[in-house]
Amino acid sequence: MTEKTSLGIAGNLTRAFITSPLTPLFLLASLVLGIVALMTLPREEEPQISVPMVDIHVRADGLKAEDAVKLVTEPLETLVKSINGVEHVYSQTRDDGALITARFLVGTSADSAILRIHEKLRANLDRLPTGIPEPLIVGRGIDDVAIMVLTLAPKPGAVDRWSANDLTRVAREVQVAVSQLDNIGLTYLVGQQPEEIRVEPDPELLARAGLTLQALAGKVESANRAFAAATVRDQNRQIGLVAGQTLTGLSEIGNLLVTTRDGRPVYVRDVARVLLATETAETRVGHLSRNGQGGFDRAPAVSLAIAKRAGANAVTVAHDILAAVKRLEGTVVPSEVAIHVTRDYGETANEKANELLFHLALATISIVLLVWLAIGWREALVVAIVIPVTILLTLFAARIMGYTLNRVSLFALIFSIGILVDDAIVVIENIARHWAMKDGRSRTQAAIDAVVEVGNPTIIATLTVVAALLPMLFVSGMMGPYMSPIPANASAAMIFSFFVAVMVTPWLMLKFGKAHGGGEAVHGGGHGDGGILGRGYRWAAAPILATKGRAWMFLILVGIATLGSMTLFYTQHVTVKLLPFDNKPELGVVLDLPRGASVEETDRLLQQMAARLAGIAEIDSIQSHAGTAAPFNFNGLVRHSYLRSEPQMGDLQLNLVAKDKRKRASHGGEGGRAAARSAGHGDASRRDLRPRRRHPAAGGSQGPRGLRLRALHRRRGRQLRHHRRAPAADGGRRLPRIPPRRAERCLLHHPHALRRDDRRLFAPRWRTPAHPDPARAVEERPRPGRAGPVDTGAGQHPSGRPLGRRTRRRRQAHPRDHVAADLPSQRSRSRDGHRRTRRRLRGPALRHDRRAARDRRRGLGDGAEAGHRAQRPAGRYDQAGAAVGWRVGGHLGDVPRHGRRLHGGPARHLHPRGDAVRLVQAAAGDPHTDPADLHRHPGRTLALWCPLLGD
Repeated sequence: MTEKTSLGIAGNLTRAFITSPLTPLFLLASLVLGIVALMTLPREEEPQISVPMVDIHVRADGLKAEDAVKLVTEPLETLVKSINGVEHVYSQTRDDGALITARFLVGTSADSAILRIHEKLRANLDRLPTGIPEPLIVGRGIDDVAIMVLTLAPKPGAVDRWSANDLTRVAREVQVAVSQLDNIGLTYLVGQQPEEIRVEPDPELLARAGLTLQALAGKVESANRAFAAATVRDQNRQIGLVAGQTLTGLSEIGNLLVTTRDGRPVYVRDVARVLLATETAETRVGHLSRNGQGGFDRAPAVSLAIAKRAGANAVTVAHDILAAVKRLEGTVVPSEVAIHVTRDYGETANEKANELLFHLALATISIVLLVWLAIGWREALVVAIVIPVTILLTLFAARIMGYTLNRVSLFALIFSIGILVDDAIVVIENIARHWAMKDGRSRTQAAIDAVVEVGNPTIIATLTVVAALLPMLFVSGMMGPYMSPIPANASAAMIFSFFVAVMVTPWLMLKFGKAHGGGEAVHGGGHGDGGILGRGYRWAAAPILATKGRAWMFLILVGIATLGSMTLFYTQHVTVKLLPFDNKPELGVVLDLPRGASVEETDRLLQQMAARLAGIAEIDSIQSHAGTAAPFNFNGLVRHSYLRSEPQMGDLQLNLVAKDKRKRASHGGEGGRAAARSAGHGDASRRDLRPRRRHPAAGGSQGPRGLRLRALHRRRGRQLRHHRRAPAADGGRRLPRIPPRRAERCLLHHPHALRRDDRRLFAPRWRTPAHPDPARAVEERPRPGRAGPVDTGAGQHPSGRPLGRRTRRRRQAHPRDHVAADLPSQRSRSRDGHRRTRRRLRGPALRHDRRAARDRRRGLGDGAEAGHRAQRPAGRYDQAGAAVGWRVGGHLGDVPRHGRRLHGGPARHLHPRGDAVRLVQAAAGDPHTDPADLHRHPGRTLALWCPLLGD
């Protein structure tokens, strides 16, 4: 065997580089590449995890949840679960729509996932029922999480002069300016209330013109349309011909010709009001900031959420956004509006990276000091050069592999620094020992021999550590890519540490080492006594190794201590966690009220919760979101919290002071966290739609190929549903049709859903199982001229008066409309015979006294008050016309008849025998009316216009 082959890999590398002029160049190149990688590595708070989730939104107008499950949800679930790469399928079915979510395997490309869904659905659209529009496919990923949230709110002195609509205009201009920056991804507004052009038709004027609401809406929609029709050539010029028009103002909409009546044109302005108003939204967003009294001052707010592109540096993007917003202050952003930075992941990522780099430097200094005390200052100087070179090379490798600088990747470096320094220390200590032998060899040859002696064991130790770390790369699920920086960076650090130890360390030892060693050569191997540490070790180990019995006793005690320490995990005296809780600068509170609660009730509870939190000094500000979700983070992305857009849902976003200014961390003790956790998201109706195979060794269930298929079937809240009744048959032949009156349809001027918590509308009836206390019911009885409470079904009073033959024939022949509460178990029952009576078992009805019928026939004058009890509102919606005032301040106005005033506005031109019901404007005067609501929403009404079929 030749001398060259006996050196091995380590010896040959040392022999090639120990006196080579390329070694210092390699050292400088390593430093430069590492510094460049450190400067250009994207800094993020958490590792980037590709968890593609695709939402499939399906509109199914007219289908109830039970029907939508069979007709829409289950066919789509069958299609989606057959797509390659789909790991889980979830569905939420509700009235008039469904949502199917496909979650792909971790690491799947987001673009590929969306494309697969598109191709599968387009190829199988025939499986959907006729009339169902094409589903809307929306892809979500980690890049959609906003790294910065800017909350616009008026300053304390200007709260009364700014509304959510005004803030929306400013926020949109800021959004446009920010979107023009580099590396800006998804941007969206939370709490916006934009302006809209509203056409409010007058039912009476529509009836006089012989128009329907559909005809008016179709005319306005078709008028605002333009398209390229042809091309006209004029000599040497080519001119495009455009057909149609584009409406640009309120006057143009009002001047649209709808129809002609008696030879006279009827314009939109003749049958409707055209105005510019704020879009009605069931949301409330506010910003609560600290005042001088230790509480919070609330102001309306609109939040702008900004995400970055994939692979961009969060620190750089956040810095550019703040610089752009600073330039907009005073120009686009008025001086009365303040922009609060309520989320800045760029700043937190930079803080975490700098903090971990500081700990990395601190660990390096500690190792250098230890080597200085144990071996010498020259050896410590070599270690001080070798460790940074190894770390910088590892950062360069991370840059090439596509990793970012986050707390997990830096944790991998800190974790491996105690291992990677072993190779260099072993080589340094062995070179120093060979130099101390004084056997006549040159310093260069002694260094080569020292590396050869420990080269193979060092290679084996390095590969052992790499083999122990690499299996973490193959962890499945979401934790795989999250923890992948640890095995990748740590393994790269170990490999680089070996090459630096055998290539750079001998050269540095030759430059900085002592000319002659001062050690003592003994035992023929030149190991010496080991110094103070060696003498201390022999003092402790000699008594244990003196006899065989003591050695066995020591091993038994070590085994017992090991087993005893492991029992601490079972008894939970020691908790195990992969990563410690992060000291976050923000906290979230999620509020879910019972279905049917109004947005006002949700906002009221949120304000009460915020008032209770005012005593916590660590809270700097709060953002409240009622009826909408706060800007989602990664947790909200997985939980789909961005879909929380119902009135009974709310969020509180708590912004804490900087962690260096507070003693407590954002996460409390384990007991506090357990008490704060809820039983789970969703409700008890969450169920599995497919049968699964139960694994024999596990308690859970699993579908084919491990596919999890879950659905959420939402219970319906109270609604108003419009029913159309077909003409009845009498003895097999159709009765002659009575010419319809002017009011043939129920027109809802504004859509409205009755709220469960409105006691004036949903109070139980007197002397019923739902309201057995007569004393309390007396207070809730309707006063003269006012409507009674709406019954939800218990103890409904049927109309016992027999119908005359003429009236019965008219009602059977005439198609009638009625408005009834759409309850989950609504049923109707009728008893046929000479005395026919309809009884609504479930549904709203207004109590009506049938005495003094002569007063009903006479009616009242314009604006007159109802004096007799018989002049209260009529009994049922399908028998009498009514005008219902728009809900103001949580109160729905009474149903007027015979000139009853509503909210201070008179109901004119009312007649019990069929005249149309005019719209009744909301005005001051009602005790339940909030003046602030009237100021923000002047003149809003809700009109029910129904046929008046008298006796």
